[in-house]
This record gives sequence, C-alpha cells and structure tokens, in this order.
Amino acid sequence: MAIDGAGKAGKTAAVLKPKEKFDFFHDERVRSAVYQILTACVVSWLAWYLISNTAHNLQVRGMNTGFGFLSATAGFDTDFKLIEYKPGVGTYGRIFVIGCLNTLLVSFFAIIFSTVLGFIVGVLRLSNNWLVGRLALTYVEIVRNTPLLLQIIFWYVGVFALLPRVKNSIDLSAGAEVVFLNNRGLYAAWPVPDDLYWMTIVAFVAAVIGAFVLRRWAHKRQDETGQQFPIFPASLAIIIVVPTIVYYASGSTLNWDVPTLQGFNFAGGGALPPAFLALLIALVSYHAAHLAEAVRAGILSVSKGQTEAALAIGLRQNKAMSLIIIPQAMRAIVPPMISLWMNVVKNSSLAIAIGYSDVVALFMQTALNQAGYAVEMVGMTMAFYMFISLSISGLLNIYNKRVQLEER
Repeated sequence: MAIDGAGKAGKTAAVLKPKEKFDFFHDERVRSAVYQILTACVVSWLAWYLISNTAHNLQVRGMNTGFGFLSATAGFDTDFKLIEYKPGVGTYGRIFVIGCLNTLLVSFFAIIFSTVLGFIVGVLRLSNNWLVGRLALTYVEIVRNTPLLLQIIFWYVGVFALLPRVKNSIDLSAGAEVVFLNNRGLYAAWPVPDDLYWMTIVAFVAAVIGAFVLRRWAHKRQDETGQQFPIFPASLAIIIVVPTIVYYASGSTLNWDVPTLQGFNFAGGGALPPAFLALLIALVSYHAAHLAEAVRAGILSVSKGQTEAALAIGLRQNKAMSLIIIPQAMRAIVPPMISLWMNVVKNSSLAIAIGYSDVVALFMQTALNQAGYAVEMVGMTMAFYMFISLSISGLLNIYNKRVQLEER
C-alpha cells in the first residue's frame, strides 16, 4: 500500500506542473505581432504620404490627375496591333491593351525559343566532340558578354535593314509564294476559318489533353512494370488524327489569305515588322546563352554514377540524358530559369530603341507625350511588368517544389 501511495504521489507530481505566467511585454508572440503591426503602419503611412504629396504637387502645377484619360480618344496609330483599333476612335485604354499584347506576344515566343535553344546549347557544351563543344562555348561567351541593346540594334540595323526591297523579296516557301521576307518584315499566308472551324479547335484541345493523360499513364505503367510505351509517336498521332477527323466530318473549311504584291508593298495575309523579328532573335539568342550555362551546371551537378548506372542497364546515351540526368538536373536548373524568364519580359522593353510598339514605346512614350498623366501611365506600366513577373515566378515556383527532393 505504501508503494502504491508513493506511485500515485509521483504521478500526481508529474502531472501537476506550475502554470507559466504570461508576461505581455516579454512574450515572443506579442512582440512578433506588435512588430508586424508597426511595420504595416509605417509602410501604409509612407504610401499615403507619397501619394498625397504627389497629388498635391501635381495640383499646384496645374497638371491633370486621375485615370479618366483611359476613356479619351487617341489620335495616333500604330504599325503593329493584334486587336482592332482606329485612330480618333480608339481610346488610350485600348492603346494600353495593344501595347501589353504586343509585349506578351514577343515575350511568349522568346521564352519558348530561348528555353529550347538554351537546353540544346547547354547539352552541346558537354559534348565529347571537340568541335561541337567549342562552337557551343564560342556562342555562349560571345553572346552572353555582349550588351543586349547592342544585339537588338545589330539585328535591326545590320541584318533586317539590309534585306532586299519589297519587289525583290526572298521567297521562304521554296517557290510556293506564300511566305516572303524583305526589309519591311515577314509576310505569310494567314488562315481564314469558317463558322464550323471551332469544332476542330475543340478537338485539338481535347487531343492535347488526351496526349497529356496518355503520358501520365505511360509513366505510371513504366514505374510499376518497367515496360516502356512509345509516348511521342502515340501522342503525335492523337494530336494529328483526331482534329483531322473532326475537320472533315464537320465539313469545315480553312481558306488562306495569301499576300500579293500590290504597288510598293504586299496586301493580304499576316505580317510581322522587322522590329519584332529583330527583337525576338536578340532576346532568344541572348537569354539562351545564359540558360545554356545554367543547364550545363545543372547537368554537372548530377553524379556521374547516375550516367554510368543508366548505361549499365542498357540505356543509350540520349535516353540516359532525357530520362535520368535531365530530370535530376532540373532541381538546379529551375531556380535560375525563373529569373531568366522574368528578365525576358522585362528586357523586351528595350524594343523602344528600334521602334517596336510594345507597352513602353506605345503607352509610356507616345501616349504620354500626347495626353500627359505621367504618374498614372508610368505606374500602370510598372504594375503590368510586376504582375507578369510575379505570375511567372509563382507558376515556376510551384513546379520547382515538385522537382525538389523531399527529406524524410
């Protein structure tokens, strides 16, 4: 009984602990909340002070403020636009949209092409062929160590400005006369779909989704059984066959508006100005050179034992690179690639040097000179670039978390 009593007393003493006293001034949680509140108040006060002080100064100088100018009509035209616009009818708000679309267009293709080219050059940098490796190294060192602005001007002034005139255009379609290149830009046949062509587009989207599902299934099957499935030819067949069947079954037609030479220029079809082409090539070559070094470093970060193990089980060199090395190297490639993609969008603003109608040249220069409202226009342009950069960063960070190793 004495032992039981002592045991119960020990348990009671172990359970009953002295209550911790709450000290408001020394509690870590209180300090953290107070510091956050103080920081938010200081930032809010600074923002209010800057905005109110700017508005007061503009009012004293008799300068207009506000965003009412977005609904005012703009009296100038642009040489390149993706949506309909007429000078004297369209508004400054529409000019802003046109500039944003033009920036997104060149940035989108620059990101895709620079990523593909960067991976190719990065792999070639590690080639066992001495000539291939040296050529890749020469490209990287020359392009990466030359200012981007000079490259843009070089392509615009030194290449596209020296192309033949319209009457002596270069036929890039090998005699079919549907794609022409001259010093005024690139002219190509443009598709003109009928009312039922939307069914073919829907079928194409469904085929792409089906190819993605097939890829997921093939990878899961390979992980479980070790058997490989021909993903690329099967996906390519789905993407081609399904829309083709729907195209003929729906009776839809797709006509082509072919550019024809009329007077001093081509009429009809689609056209890309030389400023767009020069900017696109400069952005692609410049950022691909930077990405190539990130790819090379990522591949070198993977242990050589992984390559040796892949070759030992019978995989060919290209299969070992695509299935074993590159997936592991992506953990080191993705972080610098996030910054590179954001830089592509921001560096597209250098188009102002060659007259491409991006958001900076069209909205923050031409429109600002006519309408004023400098603070509002600069703020809207900065907000546009910030939104695109944060969107790219957010999406790639999600992918980056998926490819990182999970610690146990």
